[in-house]
Amino acid sequence: MVCWPLPVIHETSERQAGFVPPNLSPRGLELIPHELADGVYALMANRVPKDNNGLVVGRDAALVIDAGITPGVGRYLQDVVGKHTDKPIRYLVNTTYHGDHSFGNASFGDDVTIVSSRLNKAAMTTMGLEEEKQLRLSSLYGDPHLDEVVSWRAPDLVFDRFCEIDLGGRVVHLWHFGPGNGSGDTIVHVPDAGVAWVGNFLRHAGIPPMLLAGDPVGYGRSIRSLKATLRADTLVPGHGPLTAAADGISWHLSYLDRLATEVSRRSEAGETVEKMLAEYTLDDPLQLSEVVPSAGPDEAGRFDALVRSNHELNVLLAYRWLTSAAAWAA
Repeated sequence: MVCWPLPVIHETSERQAGFVPPNLSPRGLELIPHELADGVYALMANRVPKDNNGLVVGRDAALVIDAGITPGVGRYLQDVVGKHTDKPIRYLVNTTYHGDHSFGNASFGDDVTIVSSRLNKAAMTTMGLEEEKQLRLSSLYGDPHLDEVVSWRAPDLVFDRFCEIDLGGRVVHLWHFGPGNGSGDTIVHVPDAGVAWVGNFLRHAGIPPMLLAGDPVGYGRSIRSLKATLRADTLVPGHGPLTAAADGISWHLSYLDRLATEVSRRSEAGETVEKMLAEYTLDDPLQLSEVVPSAGPDEAGRFDALVRSNHELNVLLAYRWLTSAAAWAA
């Protein structure tokens, strides 16, 4: 018998010169509840781009989306949830294996079933805890909170394409549509509310995703599968502001299609990746003032640098992916 490993695409560690990591430090984090429907809450970070979370409440049980970057954040998240429901938390969904979404798993009791895609669990079991902490370290900006992360609790229940969870009078659908930010991105959809938590898979229009799997073509294919399957009005990204589903999906598809076309065209013309990084800029970046009117100039400047840096990273990784694909085809 031959047992093939699952096709986990681990995050590349390569970054362009001047890369600006997102500030994911839990210092100063507050989760602000936005009730999107009865018993359906987006728990939005008070500072972009720290991690957002979610809560879905049924007649019998509650489900939480993502667990935070440390067990301390996970405990804080449970305190926030307790202010909005007396139903027991029975399920916790990880939208990705990344530590800022899953290190907080350790703070949830054994009576909570952690659920995610099979590929997300596979990433968490093949990648060591210290390796994952090292990848997140630059996003802590010197904050020592990762020192409290001493274990990495993996999902108890996994699925390949689709999973339905009944909370009593409300069902939650979990989907995996294919590779995107990573190989195992998990979408949490509440059909009766028209809301989907999309983790790192989609963001507000004007905020580029991080193309950590390197493949803009496969990423676009996965988003088209989501578009054809889900009926959602609102997307809750893992980072950044809420967005209308149609706007977020349309922008990302256009962005990824152009990224693949532009990097391929420039590469075939003999342009170096350094020249691409300097000259292929983002046309329509989101301005922070459009979604956070109170943002000051320093905060807006950091956000602009982050958006620009994400795009540059995508140019670099798309170039690496296309070069590798061409070499395989030769």
